[in-house]
Amino acid sequence: MGHQHITTHDKTAISYKDWGDGQPVVFSHGWPLNADVWDPQLRLVAENGYRAVAHDRRGHGRSGQPWEGNDMDTYADDLAELIEKLDLRDAVLVGHSTGGGEVARYLGRHGTARVSRVVLLSSVPPLMLKTPANPEGAPIDVFDQLRAGLLADRSQFYQDLSAMFYGANRSGSTVSQGTRDAFWMMSMQVGLKAAYDCVKEFSETDFTDDLKRIDVPTLIAQGEDDQIVPIVAAAPKAAEIVADSTLKTYPGAPHGLTGSYQDAFNNDLLSFIKS
Repeated sequence: MGHQHITTHDKTAISYKDWGDGQPVVFSHGWPLNADVWDPQLRLVAENGYRAVAHDRRGHGRSGQPWEGNDMDTYADDLAELIEKLDLRDAVLVGHSTGGGEVARYLGRHGTARVSRVVLLSSVPPLMLKTPANPEGAPIDVFDQLRAGLLADRSQFYQDLSAMFYGANRSGSTVSQGTRDAFWMMSMQVGLKAAYDCVKEFSETDFTDDLKRIDVPTLIAQGEDDQIVPIVAAAPKAAEIVADSTLKTYPGAPHGLTGSYQDAFNNDLLSFIKS
């Protein structure tokens, strides 16, 4: 397959790429994608003197597809095993969407002993689901519809989802068909069980206590026209909880990185890592 992997405590292979040398920058991808979605950022940081590491979450991409363990605690522990087996220290953790939840839960369970900075991009924390305590969240039927779409025709579901993900359904969008095709291709590599289970994990997990444990500088960034993770329940609320956080929002930007939005985030990412 051409990718390196570690084997976790439950014998699941976690595939990862490891580019460049220097201070490690570790990237956690969103659902239902894999490490390849981060390639532009991996190359960017590796070209600038850092070690870029990105894994495929279990069930996704080139990693193993176990029936069990498609839950946020296990995702976080898989990340911990990767960081420990590669002996990464002073690491910058970068998470997008569900990957931001994975990073937050890692910090909640494993602390910041190996971590110097955190970047949460368009991430699911503190909580996506609407509850009495989180009235800004999305109602459960939004997530039930995702699950129903997955089971009915996942290939068409992913093609449709790519439009919302990159804002291709907005007037004036310049998102290419190639970008949407790449989203579809990555999504089709996820096992159906893992894809289905992960919806509950990214939507119903409350990361409030995890965010409270973050004691390193944290950049919390999000597009203001995010149709996947509505910003009203996400970045600004997370930034209120994380003690040493900087909030950066991008007017008109969608959930997925593309075009000038990607350029802006890349600049902010590099500046934050170097600061």
